Amino acid sequence: MSATIFHIPFITTTPSLRLHSILQRNPDGSAESAPRDHPEVKHFTALDQFLADTDLDVAVITTPPQTHFALTQQALRAGKHVLVEKPFVPSAAEAEALISLAKEEKRLICVYQNRRWDNDFAALQQLIKAPDTLGRIVEFETHFDRFRLEMPSNWKASLKMDEGGSALYDLGTHLIDQVYVLFGSPRSVFATLANQRHGHLLGPAHPDVEPDSVMAQLFYDSGLIALVRISVSSVEIRQPRFWVRGTHGSYRKYGLDPQEAQLKSGLKPGGVGFGKETFDWDGKLVLFDSAERSIRELDCPNMEPPVTYGEVYRLFAQAVLRNREEDVPVPATQARDVLRIIEVIKESARSRRQVNLS
Repeated sequence: MSATIFHIPFITTTPSLRLHSILQRNPDGSAESAPRDHPEVKHFTALDQFLADTDLDVAVITTPPQTHFALTQQALRAGKHVLVEKPFVPSAAEAEALISLAKEEKRLICVYQNRRWDNDFAALQQLIKAPDTLGRIVEFETHFDRFRLEMPSNWKASLKMDEGGSALYDLGTHLIDQVYVLFGSPRSVFATLANQRHGHLLGPAHPDVEPDSVMAQLFYDSGLIALVRISVSSVEIRQPRFWVRGTHGSYRKYGLDPQEAQLKSGLKPGGVGFGKETFDWDGKLVLFDSAERSIRELDCPNMEPPVTYGEVYRLFAQAVLRNREEDVPVPATQARDVLRIIEVIKESARSRRQVNLS
């Protein structure tokens, strides 16, 4: 699904890119057959042949997380730039090894943290960059809450947390990355990882729990506390997304960015309404007027025109053309930093204590 929904539509609508070839090991045994859906490009069933094609510049890796390290390693050694799905790899040590290899091979790695280009997150970034609006941020909440008690029916149901699976790596990578973009790495973390479907908390009594839910507090030297929350048992009409409190005001937003749902429904990037939410999902801005000693609430719409996931490919294409690591929109070094935070979250949940980042 990842290639079909999140990647090929943006590759084919980025002017500086061309969909060159697709590797699918068993297209005849899949409901999604690449040769059938994209007859105009080359098709491969073996990785070595795919990577040996000298006309291929960028390899896009959309396989499950436990395969990312080996595939990225092979692609780099074959002289390809790499765009790899999140989570980048299961561990910060693996990330560091790939960063070193990319430097040796003089190739670029970009990690597909597409939710940096959620339109509501882009609007929130603008608010936080304008310090006179919200003031100094003291609390930041980011949510990915759903009511989904049924187990996933794909590989996500069996992939273990230490292999890059579970809610912490699947959805937590997005939320932690957004916190990292806004505020950098925290000083310390206190976290609870739970399996809400079965009623267990990860910890000394249940060390092997595979979490479907996350509650992590990230503490910063400025006094900021960032809360990362993921739940599969949230019965709400309007699920919370962001709640930000500052010394001058607050911002709250409900509902997820619509791009994923739009892509799954068949709407293409650039189509009418792509990336747009209806006005009733606008964020709310609550501000304190110090002159009048009053509080007022305002609608806070998203960016217009909307920011979309196409920016990942547009910016990475520019970086590849210039071969400039500093132009990569989500460099592997930043994905490594997010993995370090994830590893501390796991340590905190297992030990039931607050843990400093080294």
